[in-house]
Amino acid sequence: MSRLPVIVGFGGYNAAGRSSFHHGFRRTVIESLDATARQETLAGLAVMTKLVKVVDGQFRSSEGEALSPADIERRYARQILDSTLVRRIEKSYLDVDAAHWQKNLSLAGPDGAPLTFVTQRKQLPEPLPASWTVEELDGNAVRVTLHGSCDVKVDSFRELPVKSAGQLPSGFEPGELYNSRFHPRGLQLAVVGATDALRSVGIDWSTILEQVAPDEVAVFSGSIMSQLDEHGFGGMLQSRLKGGRVSSKQCPLGLNTMPADFINAYVLGSVGTTGSVTGACATFLYNLQKGIDLITSGRARVVLVGNSEAPITQECIDGYGAMSALATEDGLRSVQGGGEEVDFRRASRPFGENCGFTLAESSQYLVLMDDALVMELGADIHGAATDVFINADGFKKSISAPGPGNYLTLAKAVASAIQLVGLEGVRRHSFVHAHGSSTPANRVTESELLDRVAAAFGIEDWPLVAVKAFVGHSLAAASADQAVSALGTFHYGILPGIKTIDRVADDVHREHLSIATQDRQLDRPMDVCFVNSKGFGGNNATGVLLSPRKVEQMLRKRYGEAAFAAYQAKREATRAAARRYDEQAIRGQFDIIYNFGHDMIDEQAIELGADGIRVPGFPQPLRYRKDERFSDMLD
Repeated sequence: MSRLPVIVGFGGYNAAGRSSFHHGFRRTVIESLDATARQETLAGLAVMTKLVKVVDGQFRSSEGEALSPADIERRYARQILDSTLVRRIEKSYLDVDAAHWQKNLSLAGPDGAPLTFVTQRKQLPEPLPASWTVEELDGNAVRVTLHGSCDVKVDSFRELPVKSAGQLPSGFEPGELYNSRFHPRGLQLAVVGATDALRSVGIDWSTILEQVAPDEVAVFSGSIMSQLDEHGFGGMLQSRLKGGRVSSKQCPLGLNTMPADFINAYVLGSVGTTGSVTGACATFLYNLQKGIDLITSGRARVVLVGNSEAPITQECIDGYGAMSALATEDGLRSVQGGGEEVDFRRASRPFGENCGFTLAESSQYLVLMDDALVMELGADIHGAATDVFINADGFKKSISAPGPGNYLTLAKAVASAIQLVGLEGVRRHSFVHAHGSSTPANRVTESELLDRVAAAFGIEDWPLVAVKAFVGHSLAAASADQAVSALGTFHYGILPGIKTIDRVADDVHREHLSIATQDRQLDRPMDVCFVNSKGFGGNNATGVLLSPRKVEQMLRKRYGEAAFAAYQAKREATRAAARRYDEQAIRGQFDIIYNFGHDMIDEQAIELGADGIRVPGFPQPLRYRKDERFSDMLD
C-alpha cells in the first residue's frame, strides 16, 4: 500500500506577492474576489511595498493616519496593482535605458606622435608595455609616454531591447527580513520562501520532528541559472575584469544546489535526504518527482520541495535575448498594435499574438507529508501530488526547440489521473496549467499536443490557464508558480483568464480546449490539475495534482469515517495556528527562520549502534531499514 503525498503547506514569493494562503493567486484574480478577500490581499501588498506601515498591529499611512483595509483599497489600490506582476524593469535591478557596457577604444597620438598622460603608479599595468616610458612625478604620480597605440576599455551605456520582467512587489526586499549579509538574491528568496511555506503548515517544525526519524525528512531545491548576481557566480566571473578581487563566498554561494543547502543548514536543521535535480524550465517538477517517490515508497514522511530563481540580471537578459527568446520593446510594439506606447504589463502573452517570454524571479515551496502523518498530526490538506512524468525529445536538430517528449508526459499523466478519478472525472473535473511561455513556437506546439491528447481521451472544452501571463517565466520555479496557482483554483473555484491578450492567436489549436481571456467562476468542482512544462533541451514534465476534496474522499476511504472525524477535530487547531501566521504576515511580520550557527550537532555525541543511530537534538532515533529488495538472489 503506497502512501499518499499530501500537500500540507505551501508558500513563497513572486511578482504576485506572497503565495501562502493563496494571496499570490488572489492578486491574479483580484477582479473576481469578494471585497473582504480583495482588501485583505491589497493590505498585505501595501505593507510589502512600503506604502503602508504597521504600528501596534494597526495599518497606518506614512503620515501616521490609521487605515482600514477598505481605506487602503480606496487610497492605494491603483499604486499597489501597478507595483506587482510583470512590468517595466525597475532601476533597483538595472537601468534598461542605460545598461552598463564597455567599449574598446584605440589611443594614439596625432600623426604618430607620442601620447602623454599622468596617472598613479599603482594603476600601471603589469608588466609595463614595451612601448611605454614612465617618468616619476611628485608623490605617487607618474607621467606615461605612449609610443605607438594602445587599446583600452571605457565605460559606456546602452539601451536594452528587453525592458520587462516579473519582479517582486516594488520595495519588497527579502534581504531586509533577516541577516542576509553577502547572500545572493536567489538564496535570500530561498530562505524567505521556505519559511513562508513552513509557517503556513500551522504546526511547529519541532512538533513534526517528534513524530519522524531524522532521515525521514527530505529537501529538494535548487536553481538552474545558479546565483548570478554580484554575491555569487556573477561577481566571481566579473571580478578580475573589473579590477577587483574574488571573495571567499562568491564561488560556494553561487552553486545551483545552494537553495537546498541553505534550507537544510539555516531553516530546518535537517540531516535527511537532500538534493537538487535540474531540468531547465521543468526543474520544479523534476524535484517534485523525487519528493513523491520518497513518500510513496515510505523512505521519507516529510518533504520540502521547491525552487528559487533570481535571473533579473543584465547577463541573463543578454543570454536569453541573444537566442531571440525574450519579448523586446519593438516586438511588443508590433504585437500590441504598432503604437508608440508599449504596455509592458502585457509583455507575457501566452497563446496570444506574442514575441517571446518574460524573465521573472520567484521562490516557491510545497510541504508534503504522507497521509498517515497527516492524520496523526491533524495537518491541513491543500491537495496531493500523485505523479510526475518526465520524458526527453529523442534526436534533435535544435537543442532549444520543442520536441515530442511532452506528448508522452501529458498522455501518461492523463492516463494516471483516470485511474484515480475515472474517465468522466478527468473529462469534467480537470484542467491544465500550461507551460504557456509566450513564444510563437510554444503557443502552436503546446496547444497542438494538448488538443491531440484531449481528443485521444475524449475530453471536450478542456480548461487551460497560463500563470506566466501574470508572473512571467521564473525558469526553475516556473512549474512551482503553476502548481501554487492550481491550489488557488481548487480553493476558490476560479480559473484565471489570460488577461494580457485580447484574443487567442489564430494558429493556436483549440478544437478540444477552452481558453478564456477573463476569469471564469467554475460551475463544477475541479479534482485534477495537470501541470505541464516544456523546458529547453528536451526537459518535458507533466505533474498530477489532486484537489483537497478528492484527497479527503480518499482518506475517508482508507481510514474510515470515525478516524477522519477525529482528524478533523485536530485540524481545527492547525488551521487556527496557520491563520495567526497569515494575519501577522499581512502586517509585515514574516518571522523568517534563519538559524545561523544555532543548535549545531556535536559529532562526538552521535550514538552509533548495530540497530540504529541517535542524533543529538532529534527526538526520534534513526533505525536501519530492513532491505529485502534482493532477497530472492541471496542464500
